[in-house]
Amino acid sequence: MLSGLYVITDGSTGNTLLEKVEQALLGGAALIQYRDKTSDPLRREQEAAALRSLCQAHNALLIINDDIHLAKTVQADGVHVGKDDAALLAARDYLGKKSIIGVSCYNRLELAEVAAAQGADYVAFGSFFPSPTKPEATRASLALLQTARARLSLPICAIGGITLAEAPVLLANGADMLAVITDVLGNPDIRQQASLYQQQFVRQAG
Repeated sequence: MLSGLYVITDGSTGNTLLEKVEQALLGGAALIQYRDKTSDPLRREQEAAALRSLCQAHNALLIINDDIHLAKTVQADGVHVGKDDAALLAARDYLGKKSIIGVSCYNRLELAEVAAAQGADYVAFGSFFPSPTKPEATRASLALLQTARARLSLPICAIGGITLAEAPVLLANGADMLAVITDVLGNPDIRQQASLYQQQFVRQAG
């Protein structure tokens, strides 16, 4: 069962990126998503490969954002795709049965139900709070999270403007994973902040 702190990269590059991610992993991050929308294929491949090695060393999973070819090239654990109906099936066909495939479902339960039927490994809802990364993002509600938890058997990821203060209520309402960018990677002590998030999961499980 996929669960835990899911750190999404913040656009940092090179050694800065690797140092930030390593601190998050040392703090207990369970999954890392490499999200880089630039058109620099060589750098992206080098960074993704380096992140793959880091994640393996810390028993964490590496997910690539919206690039099945890069995911396959660096042997990442999986890929995260958007709302395009064909994206999930194409990713599964290209990456195989063992790859983790997550799907963005925004605030739409019907998208999650279709994704579940098509074999997604997890679904993501959000933005639950105002997001500095995507200020115009569609907002999702706790009621949606509760309904999704009651109707879906696959893991659910909450995303969007999440801070440590909001972690308990999201976990209590059905989230298995919390996808965080700024509140972890923008913190002066990334390792400590990641550890504080992981403690929330331990408390919820207990």
